[in-house]
Amino acid sequence: MELTVLTPEKEFFSGQVTAVKVPGTTGRFEVLENHAPIVSALTNGEVEITKANGERVRFNIARGFIEVLNNKVSVLAQVAAEAEE
Repeated sequence: MELTVLTPEKEFFSGQVTAVKVPGTTGRFEVLENHAPIVSALTNGEVEITKANGERVRFNIARGFIEVLNNKVSVLAQVAAEAEE
């Protein structure tokens, strides 16, 4: 799948992934390849992605939306920042 994470200031992430976990307004959910089309609101929380090479990356977002269509995933967030370890 192709993932793009955008904020009003910049493109935070763009690349091939196999999974995306996001903080939905009614709970966390995961998007995998061939997921049904969806548009959903997101709340403040952690996003976890699994890149095509298997590497896992975590970062935090503040409010936003996710759109999934034809294995293209777009996350639009007010703020995105590297997760603190």
